[in-house]
Amino acid sequence: MASCDGIQIPSHLPLLLTHEGVLLPGSTVRFSVDSPRNMHLVSQRLLRGTSLKSTIIGVIPNTRDPEHDTYDLPPLHKIGTAGIAVQVVGSNWPKPHFTLLITGLCRFSVSSLLKERPFVLAELLGMLDMSVPVVAKFRRLLDSLPRETLPDVVASMIRTSNKEKLQVLDAVSLENRFKTALSMLTRQIEGLNLLQKTRKKSPDNEKRVLSVRKGGVFPGRQFNVDEEDEDDGDDTSVLERKIHAANMPEAALKVCLKELKRLKKMPQSMPESALTRNYLDLMVELPWSKNTKDCLDIRSARTLLDNDHYAMEKLKRRVLEYLAVRQLKSSLKGPILCFVGPPGVGKTSVGRSIARTLGREFHRIALGGVCDQSDIRGHRRTYVGSMPGRIINGLKTVGVNNPVFLLDEVDKLGKSLQGDPAAALLEVLDPEQNHSFTDHYLNVAFDLSQVLFIATANTTATIPPALLDRMEVLQVPGYTQEEKVEIAHRHLIPNQLEQHGLTPQQLHLPQDTTQAIISRYTREAGVRSLERKIGAICRAVAVKVAEGHRVAKTEAPVSEGPLEQGDKAAAPPEMPIVIDHIALKDILGPPLFEMEVSERFILPGVALGLAWTPLGGEIMFVEASRMEGEGQLTLTGQLGDVMKESAHLAISWLRANAKTYQLTNMVGGPDPLEGTDIHLHFPAGAVTKDGPSAGVTIVTCLASLFSGRLVRSDVAMTGEITLRGLVLPVGGIKDKVLAAYRAGVKRVILPQRNEKDLEELPANVRADLDFVTAANLDEVLNAAFDGGFPGTDRAHTPPQLTSKL
Repeated sequence: MASCDGIQIPSHLPLLLTHEGVLLPGSTVRFSVDSPRNMHLVSQRLLRGTSLKSTIIGVIPNTRDPEHDTYDLPPLHKIGTAGIAVQVVGSNWPKPHFTLLITGLCRFSVSSLLKERPFVLAELLGMLDMSVPVVAKFRRLLDSLPRETLPDVVASMIRTSNKEKLQVLDAVSLENRFKTALSMLTRQIEGLNLLQKTRKKSPDNEKRVLSVRKGGVFPGRQFNVDEEDEDDGDDTSVLERKIHAANMPEAALKVCLKELKRLKKMPQSMPESALTRNYLDLMVELPWSKNTKDCLDIRSARTLLDNDHYAMEKLKRRVLEYLAVRQLKSSLKGPILCFVGPPGVGKTSVGRSIARTLGREFHRIALGGVCDQSDIRGHRRTYVGSMPGRIINGLKTVGVNNPVFLLDEVDKLGKSLQGDPAAALLEVLDPEQNHSFTDHYLNVAFDLSQVLFIATANTTATIPPALLDRMEVLQVPGYTQEEKVEIAHRHLIPNQLEQHGLTPQQLHLPQDTTQAIISRYTREAGVRSLERKIGAICRAVAVKVAEGHRVAKTEAPVSEGPLEQGDKAAAPPEMPIVIDHIALKDILGPPLFEMEVSERFILPGVALGLAWTPLGGEIMFVEASRMEGEGQLTLTGQLGDVMKESAHLAISWLRANAKTYQLTNMVGGPDPLEGTDIHLHFPAGAVTKDGPSAGVTIVTCLASLFSGRLVRSDVAMTGEITLRGLVLPVGGIKDKVLAAYRAGVKRVILPQRNEKDLEELPANVRADLDFVTAANLDEVLNAAFDGGFPGTDRAHTPPQLTSKL
C-alpha cells in the first residue's frame, strides 16, 4: 500500500473507465456515470463503503464509448489517476445515472487486472508522483502547492482538449511535464491578449468574428468581438453591478447577492452554474422599479374609446371612472376587471384600447386549456427545465411593473394532476395580496399591485366562486342589428378593404346590403361572422379588380377606337362595384337564415322560448304532440335534469288546473293525460340544453296542445315556474331579448321581477318590442294567445303591456 501525502492508496484499486474528460492530480472533475461497469462500481463500492479507503478509486481513460459497454473489456490507457470521490449524486432522468465529483491525488500504472466484472479491479504497479487536492482559491493554491504539482494544476484549469491533457498525464518526468503545461499556458495567454487587443480596436462594437482555429485559444470555437457586452461569460463583476443597478427590494437583493456568492465559488463545468446564472439574469431583467406614467386626460380617453368601439357604453363608463379616480388618487391599486360576454363582441380589443388610453404596455396571456399551476406560479428551480410562470415572464417581456395584463378566457382554465391554475390565480387577482406575489422560480416577492388586470370570459358559470369574488364582473352583451350596421361601416368594412388592397372607390356596400348580411347570413351576438362575410365580398371584388387591371394592361393598348358589343366582357369593371342583393346572393350563396318563426306555428303545440348560451342569446322552439297511450311523457332534445324537472312541473300544474282552463284529453275526459301519451321535443337535438328558464314556454306549449289553440307566432317568452304557478326571475335577459329582436319577434313575456333588467336594453329595441311582465302563469297564458286564454281572469281582454320604456 502506497502513501500519497498522508493518504494511503490501496495496492488493489477499482477502476472508473472514462470516455470524456481526463482527471489530473490536484484537479477536481465531475464525471457522469451510466455504463454498467461504472454503475456497479458506484453502487457496490462507493455507496456501500463506510471508510475513507472505500472512496479511493482509480480513474483511467477509456478508448471506447461507455454507452457501447460490452462484456469484453476495452483497451485502457496505460496510466491513470488515483482520486477520492468527494460527492455522489444519483438521478433517474433522462435515464438512471450517477454524477461523481472526484479530486485527483497522484498517477499510477496498472500491473495487472484482477477482474473485469461487475467492475474492473486492478493491481497497481506503483505510484508515479504525489499530489494534494486542489483548494478553493487559486492564489492560496499556488502558494501552498509543491513545485512538482504546478503543471498538473495549470493543465487542469486552462481550456485544453482531452488529447493534450493525456500528454500531461503521460509525462512522468517533471521536466517534460513542465514543458508540456507551460506551452499550453503560453498559448492561452497569447490568445487572450490577442482577443483583448481586437476588442480595444473595435470601440463601435462592429460585428467582426474572431475565429481561433486548432492550436489557438479555444480550438473549434468562434467568438464575436463584442461578446463582452453580449455575454459576460464568467465575469461576475459585471453581473454584480447589474444586480445593484436593478433597484430591487432588500429581500430580493439579499437573495441575489447570496446566489452570486455561490456562483463565484462554483466551477463553470457544473450544471448548476448555468442554472444560477440564468436565475440572476432574470432577476436583473425584471422591472422592479421601472414603470410608465399614466396618461390621465379624461377627454382624450373618452374620444379614443369612442373612436375604437361603438356602443358598449357601460364598459367605457367604467374605464373612465377608473381614470378619474386614478387622477384624483395616484396610489389607487389596480382593479381586477372581468369582461363577460359572448365571442366576437370586442372584449379583448377593449383591453388593448384601455392600455392605449392609459399609455401603458399591453400583454395578453391566453389561459384557455391551461391545466398546470406552474404556468401561473412557475416551477421550482430544483426541476430540470424550470422557468418562471406566465405572470413573471410577461413582466419581463413588457419591461415595466405597471402594464395592462389581459387574462384571456379565464373561464376555460382546466385542472389536472399538476394542480389547479384557477387556485393559483387567487393570489394574483387579489388586490390585498398581490403586492407580495411569490413565483416559485423567483422564490422572492414581487409587487403586482400596480398591474391593471383585465380578465375575459364567455360565462361565469365555470369560474370558481373564490376566483370570481376577486373580480369586478362587467357584462358585455351582444349587439343589436343597428349597432352591427354602425360597427360594420365604422370599423369592419374599412379594415377589410385595407387587408384586401381595396379602396372605397373600388367597392361600396350600401347599408341595406349590410343589413341583409346581418339578418340573413349571420345570427350571432358578436361581429366575427359578419367580418368574415365582408371579407368574402372583398375577395370576390378583388378578383374582378385584378382581372380588370390585367385586361387594361394587356389588351387595352391593342384596341383602337371604342369597344364593340362583343368586347364588353374584356373591359375593366366600372368603379366602384356596388354590392346589391343580387350580387350578395352570387357571392355568399343562398341565405343561411330565413325568418321561419311564423311558419312553425301552423299547428297547436308549438311555443317560442328564449335561451342563454355562452355564445349569446338564442331563440328555442318547443314542440309537443299527443297520441293514444297510458299517460307517459317522452322528452327528447338532449335535455338536462333541470329542464326535465321543468317539463314535469308543467304537466303537474296543467293537470291540477285542467278544469279551470277547460283542458281535456283526446276522449273528452277531465284529466289531460288520461289515455294519452305526450311527446315533448326541443329541436336542434345535437345541442345539450338545460336550465329552469324554459318553464313558462313548456306550459304554454302544452296548454296549446291540450286546448287546440295556436300560440301567437310573434311572441317569445322566458321564466322559471313553480308548482303553484308562480313565475320566477331568470338571468341573461338582455341577451335573450336581443335574440328575440334579431328573430323578428314583436312581444316578449318576462318574469315581473326581471322588469328592472329592461333598462339595460338599447332605446331602439325597447321602442320596437312590447314587453309583458308576468307574475304567474295565468298572466303568461293570457298574453301568449290571441284574445286571452279560457279560464284566465283576463280572457278575451287585451293583456296589460309594460311601457316600452
